[in-house]
Order: sequence, then C-alpha cells, then structure tokens
Amino acid sequence: MSEEPTAEPSAGGPTDRSEASPAPTSPPDATGAPEGGSRGDGPEQDGPVSADAAMRSLQEGTAADDAERSDAQRAGAIADLIARRLNDDASGTRIGTLALFNDTVSFGGGFNAGGERHARAGHRGGGTVPLGAAELVDHTELFVQPAGYASALSALSEHRLLVLTGPSGSGREATAVNLLAEALALGGADGGGVCHRLLDPAAVLAPDWEPPVKDSGYLLAVEDGRAGARDFEALPRRLPAVVAALRHHGCHLVLTGGQDLAVTVRADGTESVAVHALTPVDPLAVLERRVLGHGGSPEARARLRATLASGGVADTLREMPAARHAARLAADLSAGRDVVAAAAALRDPSDQVRAWFDRHRNPEAVAFALAAAVLEDSGYLTVAEAAVRLRAALATPEPAPPDVRFRDRLGDEQQWIRLDADASGPPRVRFRNPLLAQVVLVYAWTGLDGWREALLSWLRRLLDHHDLEVRARAAVAAGILAWADHHYAVHRFLTAWASADSWQLRQAAATALGVAGSREDSTEAVWELLHGWARGGSSVRQRRLAGTAANTAGGLLGREAPARAVAVLHDALDRDDDWGTLPSVAWGGVRLAHQGRAAELLDAYLDWSGPQDRSPMVVKSLSAFLFATGRPYEPVAGGPAEGVSGVPLLLSALPAHEERMAELWARALACPPLRDRALAALREWIDVHADRGGRSALEALNRLLWDVSRTSKPHRERLLWWLGAWAEDRERPSRNAALLRDALARTT
Repeated sequence: MSEEPTAEPSAGGPTDRSEASPAPTSPPDATGAPEGGSRGDGPEQDGPVSADAAMRSLQEGTAADDAERSDAQRAGAIADLIARRLNDDASGTRIGTLALFNDTVSFGGGFNAGGERHARAGHRGGGTVPLGAAELVDHTELFVQPAGYASALSALSEHRLLVLTGPSGSGREATAVNLLAEALALGGADGGGVCHRLLDPAAVLAPDWEPPVKDSGYLLAVEDGRAGARDFEALPRRLPAVVAALRHHGCHLVLTGGQDLAVTVRADGTESVAVHALTPVDPLAVLERRVLGHGGSPEARARLRATLASGGVADTLREMPAARHAARLAADLSAGRDVVAAAAALRDPSDQVRAWFDRHRNPEAVAFALAAAVLEDSGYLTVAEAAVRLRAALATPEPAPPDVRFRDRLGDEQQWIRLDADASGPPRVRFRNPLLAQVVLVYAWTGLDGWREALLSWLRRLLDHHDLEVRARAAVAAGILAWADHHYAVHRFLTAWASADSWQLRQAAATALGVAGSREDSTEAVWELLHGWARGGSSVRQRRLAGTAANTAGGLLGREAPARAVAVLHDALDRDDDWGTLPSVAWGGVRLAHQGRAAELLDAYLDWSGPQDRSPMVVKSLSAFLFATGRPYEPVAGGPAEGVSGVPLLLSALPAHEERMAELWARALACPPLRDRALAALREWIDVHADRGGRSALEALNRLLWDVSRTSKPHRERLLWWLGAWAEDRERPSRNAALLRDALARTT
C-alpha cells in the first residue's frame, strides 16, 4: 500500500460514465486476481463464470442490458410500494379471506332486491300477483324520493307506461311502486288502486294482452342481462296497443330494468317510449328516514350520523351504496341489534366476491373485474384494454372485434368498482373496498378452474407491457395468486419466471415472491426457497435462480428482515469458483439500500471483506460495494429511502454511515484488483455527484477523505496525488478535486 501511483493524472475517470476512458475493469492477472472457470463473451453457458467476465459484466454490460435492469428496478420499486399499501390496507381483515373460499362459505346474499328475487321465484309461465300490504308499506311509508321523481311521475301519468332503468339495488322497485300509487291517485282510480306484479314479461307483448284488473298499477321487472332485455325489442311496435289497453282499463305500467333494458329502449323507433333513468338515492338518507321517520330533529339526525361514522356504518354504505343495504342496516339499528357488527359482516369482501361470481359468469364481466383487480388505480383505458384481451382468451373466438362497452355496464355489473376523477389525468379504476381486488384475484385463481390457464397466460403477457406500472401491478398480482397455494405457484410459474433469460421477467418473479412472503403463513417458506436457490450450482438456470433470490432479498422482504436478506446475498455470492452471481448480488444490494437498509448492507460488506486479502469473497464484496456507490437513486413516491434523485444513495446518506463508508473505501483502494475501479468511482463522486448533491455532499466527501487518509500513510499520499492530478487535468480540470486536495493537505 506504500507504492506510489504511476498512472497519468487524467486516468481517474471522466465526469460522465458514458464518456469514460478505458480503465481496468477486472482484477489483472499480475496482481493475483482470483480466477474461475473460463467463459468467453457470448451466450451464457453452464459452468463457473470467471472473475474477469463477471467484473466486465458488472462494470460495463451493454446499454440494452443496463436499460433493462434499470427499468426492471424501477418496476420493482413501484411494485414494492404497491405491495406495502396493499398490506397496510389489509390491516388484519385479509387474514381470514382465503380460508373463506371453501365449501363452508355461507352465502352472504345476492346483488338483487328482495322484490326482484320474489318475481323470479314466482314465475310459473304467466299471471299476476298483488303486492302484499307489508310489502307496500315497506316500499311507500318511508320512501325517499330520488332526483327527477316528479318528472317520472308526470311521464307515467301522461303515457300510462314508463320504462324505469337503474342499477340493481338502486331502489328502482320501490320507486316504481310509489310512482304507480301516485299515478293511480292522480287518475282518480276507484278500484282500490291495487298494485300487481306481472310474472311473465313476454305476456305484455302478446297481441291480445290486457290488464287483468281494472284501475290498477302493474310492475314488471325485466331480468337484468341481455337475454331479458332482448324480449322488449318489440316494445316500440306493440306500444300503441299496450298503451291503449292501459288507458281503456284505467291502468298504469312501469317496466324496471338495468343497463340492457336502457339500451334496448334507446334503439331506433323507440322515441315514443317514456324512459326515466333512475338516479340512486343517498343510502345514508334512506337509513335516516327508516330510523327517524319523516320527522327527526336536527340533533337526533346529528347523533345518528355520528354513530354511523364512528362505527364504520357510513363507510360501509359508501362502499356498498345500494338502497337495500341501507334498509337492512336500518332494520338492525331499529331492532337494537349490533349495527357495527352487521355493517362489518356486510362489508366482508369474501361474501361480496362469492356472491358476485355466483351471479356473473359471462366472460365480459369477469374479464373487467379481473383486469380491475390486477391494475387497480390505473386509468380506465389501460384497464379496459387489458380486459378486452382477457375476454378474448375466455370467450369463443369472434370473426370481428366485439362491441364491448365496459363503462356502460359499471353501474349494473360492477357496482363494487368506481371511476374516480383525477385532476392530473384520466379517471382511475378503483374498487370501493380496498380489500376486494386481492380477494377477487384469489377467488378467480382458486375457483375458476377452466379459466386458470388463460388467466395465467394473460398475466404473463402483462409482464411484457410497455407501461412500467402495468408490469409492476401484474407482478404484485402474481404474488397475490401465490397466497392461495405457495407450492403450486412456485412450481407452476414462479420458478420458470425466476430462471428466465429476461431480466425483466426475473424481476417480476422477485416482486411476486416478495408479495407472497409478506403473509405470515408463507414468509418462512419463501425464505427457505430463496436460500435454496442462492446455494444452487453453476448452471445457467441455477445462477439465474440465485440471482433472483438475491434480487428478492433486496426488495420488500429484505426491508422487513434485513438480517435474512444479507444472509441470502451471502449465500448467493459465496462461490469460490463461480463469479456469475456477482452482478445479481450487487443489484440486490442496491435494492436493499434503497429500501432504507444501507446500514445492514454496509455492515455485511465489512464483515465479508474482513480478511482484506485477494480472496474471491473479499474482492466480490468490495466490487458489490463499489457498484452501489455508482448507482443513482431514483425515488418513488412514498418509497422508504430518502435520497437525492440522480445521486447515489450511499453518497447522499454518507453522513449517517461515515465510519462504515470510510473503512470500505479504504479497503477498496487498498485492494490491487479493485484500486483503479475505486479511483474511478471516487472521481465520479467528486466531479459529477457532489455538485448534484449540493454543498453538504462536498462537505461529507471532505470528511470521508480525511477519515480514509487516517487509516494509513500510503492512503493519504495516494489521495493527495490523485486529487492533485484530477485538479490539474488539462482536458478536464476538477475544481472540486482542488478544493478537497487543499483541505486534505491542511490536515495532519
């Protein structure tokens, strides 16, 4: 270490790495650099990788490789952030979710109002059923009028027939009953104003149809879905006869249905049909009316609102705004039952998901639900495009692009999903309950056996998407699928992804494993898998698995268990005759530092390089350290580590780790195989990153060089010589190097 540097003053490295002049990139044979098996340039081959090849890959690589790895690292950082939010949202509720998807699941109710279920149950091919007194009272006594109610009543009174459309559960049946009652009263009906339910929708379209009872109101619930609405394509042709029959008998008719009925009655030739689109009422207003009645003082209303807010009832109704849910909770409250427990049971995502999949089996609805679950918080067009591709994989091939309009059906088929306006971009697709997305994914993965292969293939294609956030969310979704059956996921797709030739796909596997290991019941299994991969052999496949293990350890799992993370990095790196895992371990170390675990990583590098000789583990450890010093920090909103964008985290965090960093820099400068690389990295800190980090970065560098110079006289002499050479470089004189040289020269 006492030898004087003999290189030219400008050999320390350029101001920009892309313009670097040639410098030693691997331990020269003359210095006794460790050697592994031979490996030339070209495709990866089985067998040990030499130190020279590994060093060259670590320092140089190719522009494409570096871009791919950097891109994958950013995707991994975004995915880690998404996964952390996912676990924070779960807050304990998610723990029981998976166990609920088995034969003992209790069905938590459908998405249809009670009257509509009764109509379908009572369908025996025709006839009418008068609404019972209790049902009429339930619909009318505490009814809350929706917006536009007066215009709907006027249209019904004038035309005798009204098509009332709205989402299932929006209160359309209650609205229809009230409209009929008021229309009959306005018309002066003398037959008692009885309201009947028509049981056969098609009967109304028959040529000889007449109302069975005079001076009555008729309610006809059209089955949700295209099949039910298709029968009413003939309504415009039959409308004059139907209206004439209603007028002749002093009757009124209201047809209720969802989006498909609304589309049918908007077709050409239906201009004469009176149609009213129902605006759902505020469920809190429904609950208040049913609990407090038409009166209720402002104080009582305020107390009720406070109770609903504190117990989570208001949140439940915001997530599940159907009027029937408000009526159900109001009944619990009025009866003195535990409304908080009732709201929690109603909100349980497992019941919602099971009920939804029991009702919706068409590929279009399922595809959008799954696309929203994978890509939640993405823009509508991104989700819709992915849903169209999944639908194509689930449905029978079609000769032409299908007429699919997901947005139009959100209010009917996807009431658990909302489109949130975003001031800075397109509307975002989000589930009303933050736990629903993961439960939807797990249910589909474990319950839709015939579609599992198509789902996995679709998810795999999303990992190649041009949008980095799409890839990140798809990787997180793959980790959620692994919750259902860790063993199956590992052998079905995770191992194949982890050993793929694409660094991007290996990053996705690392992210998925990090998500899978975030559950307590699978954490240990994931760590055992990573250790097994890290200790593997020297074939190309085994090296890739070891690299994926190192990458995984540097992510979300490593942040929560840094001691285990550095153990995996050690296992992957500690191969005397094989240097092939060095690049992956170095990248894993960078990720771990960016997770806020720089202290643990630096301690590990100090421990592994403790012998301070030229043994493989020492050179590998210090090489990984030098690699980390050159990787700029790319912040992700909400990420754990605090750094300066474009500046290596180890430089911006230097004040917090001065002692560790000084020792590692001293060891790297004292290691002959790495000295030139260490000097080049140091000059880049001085000439490039110190200015980006501000005055504090230069002051931290000054202290670092002082600490390094105190470790030995040769280090002090070497630093003074190189700082002077860089300061006086004819082509690129360094002002910062001159300042640091003068400051160091003034010390003793």
